[in-house]
Amino acid sequence: MNEITKEIERLKKEKNAVILAHYYVNDEVQEIADYIGDSYYLAKIAGNTEADIIVFCGVSFMGESAKILNPDKTVLVPDLSADCPMAHMAEADKIEEMRKRYDDLAVVCYINSTAELKCHSDVCVTSSNAVKIVKELPNKNIFFIPDENLGRYVAKQVPEKNIILNDGFCHVHADVTAETVKEMKEKYPDALVLAHPECRQEVLDMAEYIGSTSGIIDYAANSKNKEFIICTESGVGYELRTRNLNKKFYFAGERLLCSNMKLNTLEKVCHVLKTGENEVFVNDDIRRNSLTPLDRMLEIAR
Repeated sequence: MNEITKEIERLKKEKNAVILAHYYVNDEVQEIADYIGDSYYLAKIAGNTEADIIVFCGVSFMGESAKILNPDKTVLVPDLSADCPMAHMAEADKIEEMRKRYDDLAVVCYINSTAELKCHSDVCVTSSNAVKIVKELPNKNIFFIPDENLGRYVAKQVPEKNIILNDGFCHVHADVTAETVKEMKEKYPDALVLAHPECRQEVLDMAEYIGSTSGIIDYAANSKNKEFIICTESGVGYELRTRNLNKKFYFAGERLLCSNMKLNTLEKVCHVLKTGENEVFVNDDIRRNSLTPLDRMLEIAR
């Protein structure tokens, strides 16, 4: 254990802090985290933790969600500039326009969104529970924000609903192309293709398995296959390699990196634990209004 890791452990105990890390952050940050997971798992952990301080290693909407679920706790993020472009790719005006245009409309908001967008939504979802939640909603018309590709995937799984798509995307998953996957299949013919539903439809059409980040990890761990082509952010490689020492993983592109997730470093984690800087604050009105769709997500998904 190096000096900075020892210092993080000491500060964590001294301040009753817990470190949450998304699968896409740097390997060394995942190594020191108390909990590693996708957005749904980490939202549940954030809502149940007994720690006084939550250090959330991810991007800004994740820190916001943790604060919304834990208004009386201190939520710190290692880097305030770590953001998710897709989280901003929907507009409140468009949501209200859709409510006027469609009767019986539910606005379903991917958790990868700002707190302000959650305020205008009826329920939040993650990639691991979106299909289940949309199926259980009583509404026929669904406006799915902000990610178009995840919305299209849900629409194919729930054909009985009228799902209206929004023009938003994750740039990392959108960079995975069918051509790259085809080339990799030719190079590794025995490898199974595992894809995140934020990928383009033509990539999903080539996949043996489509699922959330945690779903991809579990599928690879439980599969008897030894080789996999992974269509999601490369940070997931840490957990895949840790849990599957005898298996090989090939990523569908050389640059499947979320630069915002990589802003989380050991030095920054240590700094915020020492100083209490980079605390997340959410306006009371926004917190109350965005808590309802988050709570509804946790209730339905349970």
